[in-house]
Amino acid sequence: MPKINCVGVITSGGDSPGMNAAIRAVTRAAIYSGLSVKAVYHGYRGLIEGEIKLFHTENVSNIIQRGGTIIKTARCPEFRTPEGRRKAYENMVKEQIDALVVIGGDGSLRGARAFAEDYNVPIVGIPGTIDNDLCGTDSTIGYSTALNTITDAVDKLRDTASSHERLFFVEVMGREAGFLALNGAIASGAEAAIIPEYVFEKDQLAEYIENGFRKTKNSSIVLVAESEVTGGAMGVAERVKKEYPSFNVRVTILGHIQRGGTPSAEDRILASRMGVAAVAALIDGQRNVMIGIDNDTIVQVPFSQAIKKNKPIDTGLVDALHMLSI
Repeated sequence: MPKINCVGVITSGGDSPGMNAAIRAVTRAAIYSGLSVKAVYHGYRGLIEGEIKLFHTENVSNIIQRGGTIIKTARCPEFRTPEGRRKAYENMVKEQIDALVVIGGDGSLRGARAFAEDYNVPIVGIPGTIDNDLCGTDSTIGYSTALNTITDAVDKLRDTASSHERLFFVEVMGREAGFLALNGAIASGAEAAIIPEYVFEKDQLAEYIENGFRKTKNSSIVLVAESEVTGGAMGVAERVKKEYPSFNVRVTILGHIQRGGTPSAEDRILASRMGVAAVAALIDGQRNVMIGIDNDTIVQVPFSQAIKKNKPIDTGLVDALHMLSI
């Protein structure tokens, strides 16, 4: 296997708090190990268009506390094509980049896997997504901060919900995974969470209404994952208005506020550990793996396993929320 002298670092797809901490860790761990680092701006699009810059340790000074990503990110449909990946590889060769660290979610790692298969490029992924939907890792970078944001928002909403005796449906992110909705509901003391994993198993809304979760309370808050499967908060609210007209219903969609903000200490530590581990994995000759965390231990997860899209919800958490909502 050719020796790695230069590592490229990319943030791709949706941004998440803690990405900058990961960029910092990759850059400094690589330089500490005697490698050079080149940052690719605007994700895979930047690799195709040659938006690449040599990074030194000072380039990542004073960024660990910043949300977003200093090297920007973007969606790139062109990278899904063989022609797009060919342009990206040609720029890698031109810039003498020997390996890549890709920080992103499911789509980003799928792109990394295809690129590695096309050109045998050594790539290590770091899970950066607030949805926490990648398999093989207990947590992803940004998930902790997003949960804190949701909890803070729901705390504020409860003040007005109580004052007016209203039923609030709060939509949170999680198009295909209910981790934010479920754990956000537990953390904020919400009465229920409607998540895509359980939509086909039971009528979640009818169950919550029929159990009378509002009988002993002057307000109720239900978190709803934004998934098309759940119908989102607007869809659920419309149904309540038709089937249960006595309820005073309001909807709040948190939207992209969940992606922003100063990363939590947990996300900063996780990103730093994963960034260091990603560089160590490349030096050790690993490729096509994602760095994960399992019981507070760093692990390497094959891309094929990480992107399976079937990370299970802990049913114990569902039961706990049900008990705590009485």
